[in-house]
Amino acid sequence: MPKVSLVEALGISPLRLRIEQGKLAVLGDAYSPKSRVGLSTLKILKPTWAAQLWAGRRPYGRELPIYNLFNRTPTPESEGWSLRKSQVHDFRGGTLSYDSHNATDFATPPGTRLVAPAAGMVRLIVDEYHRGGKKLMLDHGRGLVTVMAHLARTLVHVGDEVAPGQVVALSGASGINFVAAAFMDPPHLHFGTWLNGVAVDPFAVEGETSLWDQPNAPTPMVPVAGASLGDHSWRDPAAYDDVMVADQIAACIDPVMQAKLRAVPDAAVRACHVIFYRNYFPTRFRTIVPVSRIEHPRTPRLALPFLREDYDSLRF
Repeated sequence: MPKVSLVEALGISPLRLRIEQGKLAVLGDAYSPKSRVGLSTLKILKPTWAAQLWAGRRPYGRELPIYNLFNRTPTPESEGWSLRKSQVHDFRGGTLSYDSHNATDFATPPGTRLVAPAAGMVRLIVDEYHRGGKKLMLDHGRGLVTVMAHLARTLVHVGDEVAPGQVVALSGASGINFVAAAFMDPPHLHFGTWLNGVAVDPFAVEGETSLWDQPNAPTPMVPVAGASLGDHSWRDPAAYDDVMVADQIAACIDPVMQAKLRAVPDAAVRACHVIFYRNYFPTRFRTIVPVSRIEHPRTPRLALPFLREDYDSLRF
């Protein structure tokens, strides 16, 4: 397993900037409510897992443990990011999540190799200390994007096209939550799946289609030399509607963010930036509108973003 330093894993450099970004995550600002915590937040933490993972050991050997699932009954975004367990319902009908959790968490030691779960293009790399730390966004075409968060290191660049199973990053524990939780929050990959611009659960309930290529039972990948990039649908100039993207930017109430989004020169990249920031900072937008005139259905397209060399299967 590649080695990453504690500073790199936590993403705490430069320290002064990280402190300012951390304040935003905790206290909020004029456009974002402060984060909400309570005694129920303690139910999320797994200090035994955390100790083993920080030591480079895997709690269940070659089984990849899921730390948190996607919460299908989130609290209102207008109330702020909630780390409480007050209304939680995962795809199995259980409570393996917390109020505002909108992704799937896989607990793994810092430095674990992470791979593209499907062919696509790198659209965005963000390095900050707000919720999610260092993040990488892949556009897989046909309305599907994935985001990897809490990274230690990225190994690709914006504009790169990646093949299924290609190593794109090393896992870490970047973002304020690990330090704020006194290292009882296990290092993990926060893996977001966004379809048609909104966060969705890759796992499926009865009557719904799973986004995993092996429905609700995804497995790690075995890279294939010369693997096909598929239909290159992320290259389609009509994938995003420029007028709709402009309307969404106009709905941004934060003038700094609005100017930042308007300044992105490439249309497809600009659309992906809009999708990214409106998901991470929804209260900075007056309304949420589509950025494409096509509503893509759920289809099984994703594999686990891990290598078979490291893991064999999932553990719930």
